[in-house]
Amino acid sequence: MSIKIGLLGFGTVASGIPFLLKENQEKISAASRDRLEIAKVLVKDDEEKNRLLAAGNKFNFVTNVDDILSDETIDIVVELMGRIEPAKTFITKALEAGKNVVSANKDLIATHGRELIKLAQDKGVAFYYEAAVAGGIPILRTLANSLTSDKVTRILGVLNGTSNFMMTKMVDEGWTYEAALAEAQALGYAESDPTNDVEGIDAAYKAVILSQFGFGMTIDFDQVAHQGISNITPDDVSVAQQLGYVIKLVGSVEETESGIFAEVSPTFLPKSHPLASVNDVMNAVFVESIGIGESMYYGPGAGQKPTATSVVADIIRIARRIKDGNVGKPFNEFVRHTRIAHPDDVKSHYYFAVNTADEKGKMLRLAEIFNSEDISFEQVLQQKANGETARVVIITHSLSKTQLANVTEKLKAVADFELVNTFKVLGE
Repeated sequence: MSIKIGLLGFGTVASGIPFLLKENQEKISAASRDRLEIAKVLVKDDEEKNRLLAAGNKFNFVTNVDDILSDETIDIVVELMGRIEPAKTFITKALEAGKNVVSANKDLIATHGRELIKLAQDKGVAFYYEAAVAGGIPILRTLANSLTSDKVTRILGVLNGTSNFMMTKMVDEGWTYEAALAEAQALGYAESDPTNDVEGIDAAYKAVILSQFGFGMTIDFDQVAHQGISNITPDDVSVAQQLGYVIKLVGSVEETESGIFAEVSPTFLPKSHPLASVNDVMNAVFVESIGIGESMYYGPGAGQKPTATSVVADIIRIARRIKDGNVGKPFNEFVRHTRIAHPDDVKSHYYFAVNTADEKGKMLRLAEIFNSEDISFEQVLQQKANGETARVVIITHSLSKTQLANVTEKLKAVADFELVNTFKVLGE
């Protein structure tokens, strides 16, 4: 006897699964209490099927998903195709057919996870997706199981390897955004259309999923404010270093008195903060909680073997539950009523870069605008931008999202001031 698996797709990650099943067979069989067998693999067409067979792959490749969905011997369907469709349709059909599903599809889970999770519960089957957040880092199961006795107050994460690689080049080597992007594309880290990575969309998908596991609340993707790295300048990087900070694209989910708030934004991290040393394509999730206090989980956020390791861990857990007869138990059992935080309750320090005429009285006028919103300065730096223009850099004390919106509007309304950039600053 064995527990049979159907793979949807045989790309980079999926092709890493047979490697683990072979090389770690003894441990996997002990953990799952049975032998795991890849029964069928869905590929795009006969051309891909023939190419894979010619390359020495000896699996039962099929080109029609129904060959897997109608096969009553297959217990677990693993979706590793990516994108929303046809993955959503295939997963829905698999769950409706009473099959357990494993996926690494963060885009799909962040936007349609609520309905797929409900369908799985209605059908009494499992739907697991550890690999959807931070690849090889087992953060979801850590939040769901190991931290179940702890109350999480904030999650911060460097959640996108491509943007982090680029920021490392921009910070450590002084590269421009354009040069860092070109290198990321040349190395295969960034797609020809890098929008999801560089504009914070990919990290925002992951923030949606982290909100469920850390706080028990399901927020919509549209409720995650996201800002990317494309407008970060060498001047911003230089000033950050001068003031003792490192810029990273950080996903943040926190619970305030009024509810939960999630965003992805370039953030000034103190050089002493553990996330500040997460470089290149690595990912890390930093958890603040009332029990442990602070803990960080670090590792590769993508790649064949790291991601496949998380996928196989899900397969093993489902196989074990099949044996134990409790397969319908949800991946995340922590569910609360979702409350979105009021902007007045979401607070942080901020960095402002403002260009203005190098004239007497401009600094006083700038201070008056901030003071009108009851915002005080923590650090102020004035630089010569060119012969007639000065750049004023301000790090504020803590202010709310409401104050941020109001002072930003006032600055933009004054013709003498050019607001170049505004970034979040993580306090010491």
